[in-house]
Amino acid sequence: MQQFHLELLLFFNSMVQIEDKLISLDVFERHFICDLPRCHGGCCVEGESGAPLEDDETEILDTIFPVIKPMLSNQALEVINKTGTWNIDSDGDKVTPIINGKECVYTYFDENGVCKCTIEKAFNEGLIDFKKPISCHLYPIRVTRYTDFEALNYHQWHVCAPARELGKKAGVPLFKFLKEPITRKYGEAFYMEMEEADKLLKEQGEIK
Repeated sequence: MQQFHLELLLFFNSMVQIEDKLISLDVFERHFICDLPRCHGGCCVEGESGAPLEDDETEILDTIFPVIKPMLSNQALEVINKTGTWNIDSDGDKVTPIINGKECVYTYFDENGVCKCTIEKAFNEGLIDFKKPISCHLYPIRVTRYTDFEALNYHQWHVCAPARELGKKAGVPLFKFLKEPITRKYGEAFYMEMEEADKLLKEQGEIK
């Protein structure tokens, strides 16, 4: 296991560097567990545009569309027929289309009114091998790419207030709740380094 020298990793007492990634201390210090029964999947409904997509994910959406098409609403299909399986938002980013400025086209509502992902549903049923866009899987971590590094920041949103309450009650840090997507994107070794950084941050009194 790589040994950390914390004084070399901290930037302006707010970011930790692991490899070429700068990670906000909030990712280690904040607590979070999704509480779908209370938030009803609000992060898939509210917002100004759809979920950000990696370049290869646009191709994946085109490929899996015939499989998930029967799971989509008529409204979603109307939007996709007009815009395609993905589009470009006002900031020039590739995103999933949305319906009437609200929910992502790839969502559905269960019997309790909770908004869920048809892509993830198809994955869980063994129909496809793509779980969902990595930006959705990583949320509320948002990744911003720069020329020489990536920045991982915690995006605090009012719709996730129940998740913060549940996470604090259970004592689960954000990065531990997101172990699966962090490992999916950056690898197991990277996540293990985050765990080591978390220990050192606490030892040094940088976080509680």
